[in-house]
Amino acid sequence: MEQQSNVDLTACTLYEQGCSTYVFDGDNVRHGLCGDLGFSPEDRTENIRRIGEMVKLFVDAGVIALTAFISPYRSDRNSVRALVGADRFFEIYVDCPVDVCAQRDPKGIYAKAKAGIIKDFTGISAPYEPPERASLVICSDRVTAPAAALDVLRILEGAKIV
Repeated sequence: MEQQSNVDLTACTLYEQGCSTYVFDGDNVRHGLCGDLGFSPEDRTENIRRIGEMVKLFVDAGVIALTAFISPYRSDRNSVRALVGADRFFEIYVDCPVDVCAQRDPKGIYAKAKAGIIKDFTGISAPYEPPERASLVICSDRVTAPAAALDVLRILEGAKIV
């Protein structure tokens, strides 16, 4: 059985509380809306811009939109914060050492990136700019997904979203 992520656990908990939620992640967005984009810096910026526009529509409709993306540039994350609204945008930084990410990688993407098969891979051959003021930092190599999900729920409760 595949282990659930903190995003999935948060969404399940919110759903059980009667909240309308949707989880956006790299897989469900890159196959459709952003299927024409690669991983160059320009394409990454456009990917996050499109996600931000889509998330704003969901949030405006009253849906709690949970997103799980590698967004390597602070400026892109700040643009989405400005678009969605700082009172509705919570930057959750999932901090995990690259070697742990590689160990957890069921698709073998990190091995391909290290071998040079995949170019512009964040944390391997492309930069990542950590948040300067994240709403929450989850050290996923030390915190369980259920504990992280509870921390996210506390933020939403504190903001009176749930």
